[in-house]
Amino acid sequence: MTATPITPLFSHRFATTVRQIVVWLVAGFAALPASGLAQNGDETIVVGGDRYHPPYEFLDEDGRPAGYNVELTRAIAEVMGIEVRIELGDWSAMRRGLESGEIDVLQGMSYSEQRDDAFDFAPPHAIVHQSIFARRGTPPVQDLEALRGKEVIVQRGDIMHDYLVEQSVGAELITTDTHGDALRALAAGRHDYALVANLPALYLSRELGLINLEPVARPFSLRYGYAVREGNADLLAQFSEGLAILKNTGRHQAIYDEWLGPMEQADGIPWKRIGLVGAIASGLLLLILGGIVVWNRMLKREVASRTEELRRQQQQLIQADKMTSLGILVSGVAHEINNPSSLLLLNLPVLRDAYADAQPVLDEHYRQQGDFPLGGLPYSRMRDEIPAMLDEMLEGSQRIKRIVGDLKDFARQGSSELGECLDLNAAVQTAVRLVDNSIRKATDRFETRYADDLPDIQGNAQRIEQVVINLVLNACQALEGRGQGIYLTTRYLPGDGAVALEVRDEGRGIDPESIHRLTDPFFTTRRECGGTGLGLSVSAGIVREHQGRLDFDSRPGEGTTVTLTLPLAATRDADSPWTQADR
Repeated sequence: MTATPITPLFSHRFATTVRQIVVWLVAGFAALPASGLAQNGDETIVVGGDRYHPPYEFLDEDGRPAGYNVELTRAIAEVMGIEVRIELGDWSAMRRGLESGEIDVLQGMSYSEQRDDAFDFAPPHAIVHQSIFARRGTPPVQDLEALRGKEVIVQRGDIMHDYLVEQSVGAELITTDTHGDALRALAAGRHDYALVANLPALYLSRELGLINLEPVARPFSLRYGYAVREGNADLLAQFSEGLAILKNTGRHQAIYDEWLGPMEQADGIPWKRIGLVGAIASGLLLLILGGIVVWNRMLKREVASRTEELRRQQQQLIQADKMTSLGILVSGVAHEINNPSSLLLLNLPVLRDAYADAQPVLDEHYRQQGDFPLGGLPYSRMRDEIPAMLDEMLEGSQRIKRIVGDLKDFARQGSSELGECLDLNAAVQTAVRLVDNSIRKATDRFETRYADDLPDIQGNAQRIEQVVINLVLNACQALEGRGQGIYLTTRYLPGDGAVALEVRDEGRGIDPESIHRLTDPFFTTRRECGGTGLGLSVSAGIVREHQGRLDFDSRPGEGTTVTLTLPLAATRDADSPWTQADR
């Protein structure tokens, strides 16, 4: 079938562009080898997409690329100073082009764990809902299991095509080149259901006049963003950084609202009526604004006193967003570091064994000929030094691999599910490894005591690690000298049906007026040192999600003790005392 040309939803509304340079890449990231992107800025990057997937990407009535993805790509190219050529075609052909290297990047691909094995993904720039469409009057279905034995239309190479094949749902799959082909076939009475992206399907249903179709279920919501071939870190970093700049300047939201905002409203809204109501509301608003002007003059002094505080909070939010992007970049850096460290772990034991085999020959030569130079030093000295050096190198490589693994796990965007059974001791040990450098810089006295046979708790290991990291870093920052210590202790509280972690420091302590505000957003006692006041607020929210409790005990000059208490899996229910304590 031939796709009907699509006209843009709105005309472009930007006359000027805000330029901003943001540099926060991990040290050494620029030294990574390029996997598919030239190092000079003269190469044109080929960006691929679907020719018939409105409002995300499509060919307009003049055959030119248009849509949300297209405008976002052009904006990223502008702020990053790179040249791009956008090519739209059949989705399956575009995907094969990325795999073969003919396409450098796809500007819109839904994320899945299976796809993550072959592609690397930037932070998502949209969330795409997948819907099951049916003809009006068709019996509704609740989930994918209900499609067993049915004829289901999907776009060839689409995420739902991948998923149904992988999961062996048992449906008979009918593939088409575009969403429009799938909807036409369904509207014409062929096959039972179509499994397609919700917004494009709603748009095409209206555009093509397919009034006998309706969504009957929405089984998935998937992250949607830029994708490159596995290992193409340089190219992915440029698009990730460009997307972060657009988000921080508000330009991404403007593009999103222009193309996707209207389609996310409820179906069948009378836009002309809304415009009339908006005009009436505008008139009333003008009357209200007159009163606001008078009121603003009365509040001018108070507003002026709070302006600086609001500016600081805005900077803190921008910094938090930058750190989120940095966490994503850390995963890519960790992948590159693992490759050379794996070579060391593989080769060092071989070198150690080879030296052990050669040592008798060298010893015999030493006895017959006397001492001789080896590596610029006498053999009598190097004889014992070489094995020790190889052992130290092997131990260091193992430490690198362990730390990188912890960083990669911590930076990975995890599930929000709290149903994981986890060991508090293991979560604390992982957190301690991640902040080991900060601990060694802060104190010479760091001690841990882990309770034996600690029962498992239920929750999310990554989030618990985040809480422990915040508590340990706060303890490090409270110390006034290396002679002051930090002590971590885990305990089992059988009478309470809970486990606890105690973090005690011998630092400056907290005054009584501040201790009750420690978990308030943006409250910090270290403003002059760059504190954001977000760490304990975020930690308190995570603890509440786990139906736990954070208790603080501190006196100025005597240090601080923070106790994290988490209920065992069996005690987490609606009537749990931990739940009641936080209500």
